[in-house]
Amino acid sequence: MGSRFAVGLMSGTSVDGIDAAVVELVGNPGEIRQARLIAFDNCPYAPHVREEIFRLFDRKYATIDRVGLMNVRLGELFAEAALKVIAKAGLTAKDISVIGSHGQTLYHAPEAELIDGYPLRYTVQVGEGSVIALRTGIPCVSDFRIADMAAGGQGAPLVPFTEYLLFREERRTVLLQNIGGIGNVTVLPAGGAPDQVYAFDTGPGNMLIDGVVSRLYPGLSMDAGGAIASKGRIHEELLNQLQQEPYYAQVPPKSTGRELFGSEYVERLLAEQARLGLAPEDLAATVTALTAWSIGDAYRRFIRAKHPADVMIVGGGGSYNPVLLRLLKSEMEAMRVQVQTQEDIGQSSDAKEATAFAVLADYTVAGAANNLPSVTGAKRSVVMGKISYP
Repeated sequence: MGSRFAVGLMSGTSVDGIDAAVVELVGNPGEIRQARLIAFDNCPYAPHVREEIFRLFDRKYATIDRVGLMNVRLGELFAEAALKVIAKAGLTAKDISVIGSHGQTLYHAPEAELIDGYPLRYTVQVGEGSVIALRTGIPCVSDFRIADMAAGGQGAPLVPFTEYLLFREERRTVLLQNIGGIGNVTVLPAGGAPDQVYAFDTGPGNMLIDGVVSRLYPGLSMDAGGAIASKGRIHEELLNQLQQEPYYAQVPPKSTGRELFGSEYVERLLAEQARLGLAPEDLAATVTALTAWSIGDAYRRFIRAKHPADVMIVGGGGSYNPVLLRLLKSEMEAMRVQVQTQEDIGQSSDAKEATAFAVLADYTVAGAANNLPSVTGAKRSVVMGKISYP
């Protein structure tokens, strides 16, 4: 088995910056046995860049010229992030075999729209791979999702492929819960084969929390450490109302994003806050509770009967919110599922998704399939990602 270094780049639905990881991959290309984190860095977006990305979530504003410009603009920023983390690892560009870049999702439409007899699904990620490759001198794999969607899948979630490689166990059923802007869960049945793995988006992760906090507390973009929610009380009537969202009952495979839980949803929350006379901290506490409940609800509805789990390992930014984590533990431990964080098992919540795209890119350049049809709903396995050469 050989080993080589790869870089993974990720910008998620929270749009808080570019996560960049240098990873040592052990195993032949397309047959990875281990991914060891060498260096990690988060490169925050400048406020004006973040604001422009958020504007592009609005389809009325996201004209072709603006999206095209942001595509190459983020390509430059992603390239800078890659070079920065390579230097942090004490390596040079010549030491890196490939860069895998997820890019920044602007729009994701996984449900087929029948037009002229064609079931059309589409997705838009920006952060041009050709720019990244030319600026770094390293081949770059980008645009991962679209190949899975062309094969009839949702193009999401993609990380379960790498989670199966790196986290599966013979004797325990493991749940891997990511809490980024959106929450998603991967089910790794004990001793299971790849086609037994399944995963789906559980609902909002930090997106609603960040959304209401940024509107109610000018200058803040998140509830750091759950400080605001910890001072509030959960409003049970509003929580019950929010739990009726049809997405939660939708049978997997399924995925969601800012199209459902974005700015329009936040506006409705603020309207309900005004109607009910809620204090800002009470609204923050209520949407935090909603995220925890939605994760527990997904387990009750779609997982527990088939694969009673032993442990849930939580990653993503939400794992650093002690209020959210406490509520989630209350949900899951009542069903005899132990809750741990990535840090509890010696891993990094911050670096997990960036690491995944380094692994996915290695499979792409090897011409090896890197999706899980059982997860995405694709009709067959495909090689995801488009390769740009320097």
